[in-house]
Amino acid sequence: MDLLLDLFHRLRDLNGLVSTAGYAGITAIIFVETGLLFPFLPGDSLLVTAGVFASAPNQVVTLNVWVLGLLCSTAAIAGDQIAYAIGRKSGEALFSRPDSRWFKQSHLRAAHEFYERHGGKTIIMARFMPFARTFAPVVAGAARMHYPTFVFYNVIGGLAWIWSMLLIGYYVVRLVPGLEQNVEKLAIGIIIVSVLPGVFGWWKARRGAARRA
Repeated sequence: MDLLLDLFHRLRDLNGLVSTAGYAGITAIIFVETGLLFPFLPGDSLLVTAGVFASAPNQVVTLNVWVLGLLCSTAAIAGDQIAYAIGRKSGEALFSRPDSRWFKQSHLRAAHEFYERHGGKTIIMARFMPFARTFAPVVAGAARMHYPTFVFYNVIGGLAWIWSMLLIGYYVVRLVPGLEQNVEKLAIGIIIVSVLPGVFGWWKARRGAARRA
């Protein structure tokens, strides 16, 4: 338990995490979050923080935003490919898997319902939603989504997510002095804005169903 608490504390210390993890660590975190069903990693805020570090070469660690973007894009796309393969091979068994500390059936089923409503667009939209981006490719695999179609949405969604988060951190902090001290709030704001279309679609669908009933 102490080990898990220590890990959680380290994951919340984004500045320390980026400065110690470097290229390899950041890339690995993105891959694990998207490909190995580990949804509790700080994907959005980590990328924004990494963008902040890349914009300030006088920091302890020097990151090139373009190199980091290439590495993380590759990791995000490859991660979703792995998750799709997991869903394709063992999707039905996954839906009967018991809850654990890191795996919740509610997250998986929420991703499934979202996929049912939005189809292939889910792979792009879910990139900007914590938990959903971990399970959406698994659901796509379990639903036997046409593979070339999945690859298309995966590449578009992966590139859009990685580069938007990195470049927001890289450019916005230059325009708003002191923003680097509130990276987590910035990341939360970005997440809220990015999930609004999905929430609106859910509300619209429910309203339509209520009218039909």
